Amino acid sequence: MGTFVDDILGHAARTPDRTAVTTPDGDVTYAELATRIERLAAVLRTRGAGPERVCAVAVPRGVDAVVAPAAVLRAGAAFLGLDVEQPPARLAELAASGGAELVVTTAESAARGGLPGADVPGGPVLVDAPATDGPTPAPEPESVDGRALAYVSHTSGSTGAPSPVLIERRSADSYLRRLVRDQGLGPHTVALQTAPQGYDAAVRDTFAPLLAGGRLVLVPRAELMRPDAFGAAVRRHGVNALLSVTPSFLAFLAGQPDARDLLAGVRLVVSSGESLRPFLAAGGRELVEGRLVNQYGPTECTMTSTRHVVPGGTGQRERSEGTGGPADVVGTPIDGVVVRLLDADLAPVPDGAVGEVFIGGIGVARGYRGLPARTADRFVPDPLGPPGARLYRTGDLAQAGPEGLEYLGRTDRQIKLRGHRVDPAEVEGALLGHRGVTGAVVTAERDERGRLFLVAHVTGDLSGTTDGALRTHLATTLPPHLMPRRFERLAALPTTRSGKADRRALAGSGGRS
Repeated sequence: MGTFVDDILGHAARTPDRTAVTTPDGDVTYAELATRIERLAAVLRTRGAGPERVCAVAVPRGVDAVVAPAAVLRAGAAFLGLDVEQPPARLAELAASGGAELVVTTAESAARGGLPGADVPGGPVLVDAPATDGPTPAPEPESVDGRALAYVSHTSGSTGAPSPVLIERRSADSYLRRLVRDQGLGPHTVALQTAPQGYDAAVRDTFAPLLAGGRLVLVPRAELMRPDAFGAAVRRHGVNALLSVTPSFLAFLAGQPDARDLLAGVRLVVSSGESLRPFLAAGGRELVEGRLVNQYGPTECTMTSTRHVVPGGTGQRERSEGTGGPADVVGTPIDGVVVRLLDADLAPVPDGAVGEVFIGGIGVARGYRGLPARTADRFVPDPLGPPGARLYRTGDLAQAGPEGLEYLGRTDRQIKLRGHRVDPAEVEGALLGHRGVTGAVVTAERDERGRLFLVAHVTGDLSGTTDGALRTHLATTLPPHLMPRRFERLAALPTTRSGKADRRALAGSGGRS
């Protein structure tokens, strides 16, 4: 079986005139997309691209950002996506740690400078160079093994410097094909790309619709951040699928007065990257008229390991422990993935008990490039699997429920407060249930005596709402030990480049804008 790029090229052979990509500059057919991919792949092969060689992709949002990684894979090499809006020094650092030997960019970007071309051994390859200016195409390489490297994706760096994760071809192919089948994607799919460049979510966002033979819609990222422009793009292009939205982004939409209209016509919303529980606790399920899927999985396990279709109406299951509220169900493993709940000694926890999530199967990465100690710490032998099987230690806590895995938070985020184990997501969900709150992040700080307390950072129209009123609202669902000592009101919550709430920017800062 070929790669997912081969499948996309197959659509070009069968339905060459079907629109593959819609951009502000016009539509690109599958035939045109395939021609550009093959042309660039040929150039890359003449420059030495092949198995186990990494090509950094540093191109602006647009068709080139679709062509370049596909061409790298077609050439037999692996790609490293870079977000060209990030500082040049950071791009150079990511290219170096990811082992890039070539950099694919545009003529304009190369002329402007600021990209890591000079620091990459093989130098730049221009994605938009005319075919006549390129070298004579090299012959196609022999079939590339499924265990060859497909792409390098850096972790978010929430616990330190970003680590380069090595994902193999068989992992990417298996995941994308399973996503297409699980979510019923097909030629009818019109997906709006929302994930920023340089993150593994962009791989799903970009290639799943094309693998299904559907249409990918690209708009400037600035438009996605403005609710009116976002809604206009959905309506104008007939978007019916969002494959990579974070709960923070959904909460942002939910806080708009015309929230339901913004997603009108969207029949599939796939959320991942954060806990969905606060959004659900605030009644957010009613915002999505179609299918809402909660996906779970770290970068180290090829984007997604489990998924759960969130029922509408009153079908959401309540948590059995704590203060109640909807359970954060992340569901059952996708095909080829194994999920185990283990204790500190790597032994299975009893049924219904809380354990750390360990993930095995086809999605598990090779490890971290150039970080053998970290790889050995996070990727461990599977004590219950066949010889050679490995598990990834996620640092997440969960328990098994009737609908599958129930996510309970991070081992490094949960805190002990006055003898109680506290998950800040529980307080965030309760805050979002207030009609005036549009965003909420809860962090922990210490006072002058070293005592830990909670700080709630909130957004919304709260000019007429006192702290006392917020506490009264929380007291209807939360016990006293979960009550924030302080409320910080913000115009907007800071977010990371991947769209997640930036808790590090708030923790210890007092949260004042």
